[in-house]
Amino acid sequence: MKISALAALLLAATILPAAAQSGPTPQEQMACRSDASKFCAEHIGKPPQMNACLRENKSKLSDGCRKVVESHGG
Repeated sequence: MKISALAALLLAATILPAAAQSGPTPQEQMACRSDASKFCAEHIGKPPQMNACLRENKSKLSDGCRKVVESHGG
C-alpha cells in the first residue's frame, strides 16, 4: 500500500510542473500572433526565445497579448 501511495505522489510531482509550464493555448497564440510577427519574427518556432522577446517588448504589445505575457509570468 505504501508503494502505491509513493508512486502516486511521484507521478503527481512529474505531471503538475509540466502542466504549469505548458505552452500558450490556441487563443493566447492568436492574441499574440501579430505582435510576435511584428516584434519577434526571428524567434518564430523557438518558444523560449519568443517568450523572452515578448517579455522584452511588453510595453509595445497589444492589450490582449500583454495580458497573455503577464499571465505567463512576464
